[in-house]
Amino acid sequence: EPRSEKVPEPSYLEEFITSERVKVVAMLALALALCNADRVVMSVAIVPLSMSRGWRQSFAGVVQSSFLWGYLISPIAGGALVDRYGGKVVMALGVALWSLATYLTPWAAEASLGALIVTRMMLGIAEGVALPCMNNMIAKWFPTTERSRAVGLAMAGFQLGSAIGLMLSPVLMSKGGIFGPFVIFGLSGFLWVLVWISAISSTPDLCSQISSYELRYIKNNKTAVTSPSKSTSVVPPFKSLLSKLPTWSLIVANAMHSWGFFVILSWMPIYFKTIHHVDLRQAAWFSAVPWIMMAVAGYFAGVISDRMIEIGVSVTSTRKIMQSIGFIGPGLALICLTQAKSPLAASSWLTVAVGLKAFSHSGFLVNLQEIAPEYSGVLHGMSNTAGTLAAIAGTVGAGFFVETVGGSFKGFLILTAFLYFSAAAFWNAFSTGERVHF
Repeated sequence: EPRSEKVPEPSYLEEFITSERVKVVAMLALALALCNADRVVMSVAIVPLSMSRGWRQSFAGVVQSSFLWGYLISPIAGGALVDRYGGKVVMALGVALWSLATYLTPWAAEASLGALIVTRMMLGIAEGVALPCMNNMIAKWFPTTERSRAVGLAMAGFQLGSAIGLMLSPVLMSKGGIFGPFVIFGLSGFLWVLVWISAISSTPDLCSQISSYELRYIKNNKTAVTSPSKSTSVVPPFKSLLSKLPTWSLIVANAMHSWGFFVILSWMPIYFKTIHHVDLRQAAWFSAVPWIMMAVAGYFAGVISDRMIEIGVSVTSTRKIMQSIGFIGPGLALICLTQAKSPLAASSWLTVAVGLKAFSHSGFLVNLQEIAPEYSGVLHGMSNTAGTLAAIAGTVGAGFFVETVGGSFKGFLILTAFLYFSAAAFWNAFSTGERVHF
């Protein structure tokens, strides 16, 4: 067929923008944006809710943390389901369930406290499957040389969800009352599920719209398993997974990443109020800027790490370099934050810390697919559970630490920096970009 030879191959950018895999990553980014927006609405709504219900601060904390208890339950089971049934099905169920929980929150808050805590836990349980599903879909749809930027794009949705939730919730509340944002975000989730089910295929092979060029390109540049093997038992080989040090490097990295993330999310407003006398509820731009920075930095980290692999840097070295920036960078920035004299200097260091943290997405978060593509869901679930436990320990621990040391946030930030450096050392000693046989 000499004629078909003459069809010029599309340019990389043109092909990428019009490709089916971009649709997949755009839908994943939207799902993760909804995931985080649904999560942070409560941190905005809790203030008027506590006032109208007469809740004490410690009690409002219980309502807030009920999300994390739910989130603790599902990632391992969810990850095993993803490895078994694929990301498309599990993601559709997850988004449907967490949107229902969000939508029902106003009704639950009116009904009883128990009902409110149950819906918050349901939100946590459903959201626990989001990241394992994202990882599973990207492993199937993206060649190795594009995987970091795909994760960067999807996670940018996740970070922007925080910014959108923090900035939109007060606006929606002023128009539709305390419960306005819950109804809007819940309905948006149902809409997302309809589009996802009808427009997205679980693997490139099953996609009717995909061009033969794109299908060939994905297959030729692929190192991961393309579909869940039905022989994979529902119960993963936990003992074998936990016997390997690369698994532990992932668990330690995820735990540290979550510790840092939630300490910053939960305690920075109070830090700025007590140390710098700035009320962050008025400064909404302030709470949004670090997350926007994280979204942008995460994408660029993905582009850089894909480029490193393309020019021949080993996958192992690339993951080690990215993760080192993602841990040592925030550690140093937090130490500088403790020395900051003005609110502007402090907020700049915080933005640097959160921005550099996003390099972790091209470190441990992509590494899950590389060491065990057939178990990436359950590995993600295990490391995520460690992350959630670390988040609970960090969030609760910060309060006790500051009380015991007498109001010193600086000491806690220096402790967090030291943990960052230790986790970076552990990662560099034991992680690998090679396939590990479990």
